[in-house]
Amino acid sequence: MNVKELETTARALVAPGKGILAADESHGTIEKRFAAIGLANTEDHRRAYRDMLFTTKGFGEHVSGVILFDETIHQKSLAHVPFPEVLAKAGSIPGIKVDTGAVPMAGSPEEKVTQGLDGLRERLAKYRQLGARFAKWRAVITIGNTLPTLPNIRENAILLARYAALCQEQDIVPIVEPEVLMDADNTIQRCHQVTEQTLHEVFDALYDHCVVLEGLLLKPNMVVAGKKCPAQATPELVAELTLQCFRRTVPCAVPGIVFLSGGQSAAQATHHLSLMNAQGPLPWKLSFSYGRALQDEALKAWGGKPENVAKAQKVFAARARLNGLATKGKYEPKMEQDLVHA
Repeated sequence: MNVKELETTARALVAPGKGILAADESHGTIEKRFAAIGLANTEDHRRAYRDMLFTTKGFGEHVSGVILFDETIHQKSLAHVPFPEVLAKAGSIPGIKVDTGAVPMAGSPEEKVTQGLDGLRERLAKYRQLGARFAKWRAVITIGNTLPTLPNIRENAILLARYAALCQEQDIVPIVEPEVLMDADNTIQRCHQVTEQTLHEVFDALYDHCVVLEGLLLKPNMVVAGKKCPAQATPELVAELTLQCFRRTVPCAVPGIVFLSGGQSAAQATHHLSLMNAQGPLPWKLSFSYGRALQDEALKAWGGKPENVAKAQKVFAARARLNGLATKGKYEPKMEQDLVHA
């Protein structure tokens, strides 16, 4: 394990003004995205879509790294250049999703555990050869009347820790993603409670598995009310409670926290991130690892049509720039007009 290399890569991923693009949608997920624009989910369309994003002019200015899907890391661009090379030339670090999805937990089928440890050591070695320098594993924590259960939180924490240890063995920075879902009717206070408990268990497990904190990134949810909760929190309260939760749970040795957008709109995710970064010096860099919140507007502008590529790339570049400002606490909602004119 090259600890210096791991730390250097982790810090590069949360460089000022930059964050991560999560472009690791499974075939099932991207089929839903394509259906919204009336586009068939074919390999050629998936390749063309990723090509549109990755070849955006100035891509690396605000995108420090990209999480790729297994298919994508093996593909070439429309100009016949391997996608990892396209990203590296743009100044962005290639990454890879390595979990194989969540399944119902035995004994508590309403909850899920993530699979993918079988053969992971060998897969990581191959991904490293293909150019990947960081990886991602997502665990999901479900909130309900009697959920989550402690066994579920602990099982997911242990799986995240085992994944992270295997990544570092291959000099690949692990992104540790414990996502507390926002699908229920829970209050923001309940989300805070569950997120705090989850993060305590995750860092306990990371310590037990000898994972080097300086060589990883945390990808958590923000502390928000459930989608079905009648009392939605203000952006200011989201920022306040999210920071409070992480100050209580995330060691300062961790170089950065790269938030998932978790069903928030693009504007909400950008605004919340900016408000947190405007609070002054923090123990860790706060950045983004967004999928839909970076892509949706560009996807709609593209619509699967080659003649719309330039327009879609302008929209994507504008959203990436706004999130770059958010990492510095300098985004303001009125800047959304930038996308109208993109």
